[in-house]
Amino acid sequence: MVKLRLSVMMFAQYFAWGVWLVPLSTYMSQGLHFDTIIGTTFGLIGIATILSTLFIGMVADRFIAAQKLLGILSLGAGGALFWVSTIQSSPSLFLFGCLLHFLFYASTIPLATAIAFNAIEDTSKEFPAIRVWGTIGWIVAGLLVGIISGAAETALPMQMASGVYILLGLYSFTLPDTPPRARHKVVSVAAIFGLDVILRHRETAFWIFIACTLALMVPKSFYDTYANAFFAEKDLHMNLFGGRLEATGIQTLGQIFETFFLISLPFLLARMGIKRVLVIGMGAWAVRFVLFGFGYHDDTAIMPMLLLGIIIHGICYDFLIVSGQIYVDRKFDPESRARAQAFLTLITQGIGIVIGSNIAGYVYGLHTDAGGAHDWRAIWMVPAVIAFVTMVLFALSFREKLAAAPAEDGDASAPAGS
Repeated sequence: MVKLRLSVMMFAQYFAWGVWLVPLSTYMSQGLHFDTIIGTTFGLIGIATILSTLFIGMVADRFIAAQKLLGILSLGAGGALFWVSTIQSSPSLFLFGCLLHFLFYASTIPLATAIAFNAIEDTSKEFPAIRVWGTIGWIVAGLLVGIISGAAETALPMQMASGVYILLGLYSFTLPDTPPRARHKVVSVAAIFGLDVILRHRETAFWIFIACTLALMVPKSFYDTYANAFFAEKDLHMNLFGGRLEATGIQTLGQIFETFFLISLPFLLARMGIKRVLVIGMGAWAVRFVLFGFGYHDDTAIMPMLLLGIIIHGICYDFLIVSGQIYVDRKFDPESRARAQAFLTLITQGIGIVIGSNIAGYVYGLHTDAGGAHDWRAIWMVPAVIAFVTMVLFALSFREKLAAAPAEDGDASAPAGS
């Protein structure tokens, strides 16, 4: 029953996140005509991630049980998002509302993980079966929006999500108790972000990896921010069983196929090594955007090319992000790994998203004319070139070293968020 309850938590959390975030750019472009702030809006996710890391590390672990805080934050996220769904004429107010929602929501991801880890005995064996329900929730959310004609262009996904957030908030108070883990400990800001460990790491290859990963967050931001708007504009759809599946539903193919790529990742890492897997992941981003850039004719999608660009999502994401997490785990001793992962999250989901979303927004605006038409080929070629150049530089300069970094004196302090 505990696993079932945790699985319901994961399903609701990722359903609520995916049901409105994926079609957000389409709603802002075609429903609200807020094109100029799409990139800025998605960049706020990175700011919220940075702030939420501080919040979890310095407040949540010291003063309140995780399940209670999850409930409070989820209720706040639902209320804020419902308010955002009513804003239709003020871009600045829309941005503020989105930031408020992101600040509530961003902290719920590590909280849910902490609740699950605290309630199970063998995390390596039991957690994947629980976490997969988050992916299923994301897929169901996309399919639901995809089968409701025109839903992506309205506030309906936001309203659906706000309702699920509120239900999740109430449900969270019934979850297994997860008391504060560091009530009497003092952890510095540097330790929370992993800087105390990372800045002592001298291996050149590691910093090449960090720099290239940061660069790849720019192409990732292009996809997260504008892919759905692009697919909707090119009328990407499928006719299935007498019904029409629109772009948001089709995008879930990326998550469906991702499960297969994720399963194959340990085998590929053992056979090919971390460098080749990372190179493949970087190259897949370049291939994806080339497929998008040439995958349409006028206002009509060339289905095979766009579908392939969606399906390789698992290679793009898992071969880069998940492999990167594994690489970082290898480079540090057990006492330092949590802080090292916190730093990687700061680079990828924090700083990388802020920079990437704003670059994507600038390029999008540069290739949008006064009438609202977009030169998508020019837009997609920018992240394609960035990904390709990063892949080449990484392949030429990265020299893999599998030995973990030696522990240093004083390196056994409490990991971030504990």
